[in-house]
Amino acid sequence: MIRGTREWAVAEINCCLGCPYNCRYCYARTAALRRGLIDTTEQWCESRILTEEVERLQPRYQGQVMFPTAHDIFEDNLEAALTVIENLLAAGNRVLIVSKPSVFCITRICDAFQDRREQIVFRFTIGCRNASILSFWEPGAPDYQERLLALGLCFQRGYTTSVSIEPMLDIDDLAGLVDEIEPFIKHSIWIGKMNRIAERVRIDSEEMRREISRIEREQSDERILRMYRRLKDKDLIRWKESIKEVVGLPLATEMGLDR
Repeated sequence: MIRGTREWAVAEINCCLGCPYNCRYCYARTAALRRGLIDTTEQWCESRILTEEVERLQPRYQGQVMFPTAHDIFEDNLEAALTVIENLLAAGNRVLIVSKPSVFCITRICDAFQDRREQIVFRFTIGCRNASILSFWEPGAPDYQERLLALGLCFQRGYTTSVSIEPMLDIDDLAGLVDEIEPFIKHSIWIGKMNRIAERVRIDSEEMRREISRIEREQSDERILRMYRRLKDKDLIRWKESIKEVVGLPLATEMGLDR
C-alpha cells in the first residue's frame, strides 16, 4: 500500500539529522530515537548536516523526488540544501520541495533556480491559520503569515505551488484556510490527519493532553465526512490516505503519482 510521502515521490532525499522547528508530532524524530540516531528528543533540535548526503551525486530517478522529508530548510542548512537541489536538478529530476517556509530561504531558492523552475514544485505545510495552535504544535517554525508570504512569492515568480494541510490542526477553520490560500495554488492542496498520535506525541503537560483530545475529536469519522462533503468539489483538493480510508476513496497503487 502506498502511504505517506510515497504518494508524492519515488525517492526521499535529506541532508540533515535533526530539525530546530521541533514539531511535536514529528515522525522523523520518533524514527531517529527508535533507530538510536539520537538519545533524547531534545537532541533532535541540535541539527547537524550530513556532509556525505550533501555531496552525493544524484541519479536520474524514475519519477518525482521529494526534498527534504525528515527535516526542514532553515538558514543554518540553506547552503547544504541549495547544493542538494542543484545536484538533483542537474541530473534532470523533478523536485518536490516541501517546507514550513522561511521567506529568506525560499527567496534564495527561487533566485538560484529561476531558470529551472519548471523542474520544481514547492509544497508548503500549513496546518492552520490560528497563531496559538500553530505555535504550540510547531514551536520553532515560521508563523502563518510568513508561510503565506513565501507561498505568494513562489506563485508570483512562476513556480508551481502547492500546500499540504497535513496534519490539519484546526478543522473548524479548514474551509477558511483553503479559501485564503487557493488563489496562490497552481498544483494542489493536500489534506490529511495527524497520524500515530500515541506513538509520536509525548504527553508532557496538561495543555498537551487537552490539545491531543481536541485533535482526536476533530479527526472523528463524523467530522472528517462533514469536512469532505464540504470541500470535495474543489478541483485543487487532494486527500491523503488517512482521509481516503474514512470516506471510502481508493488508495494510491503507484508511488509518486501526486494526484
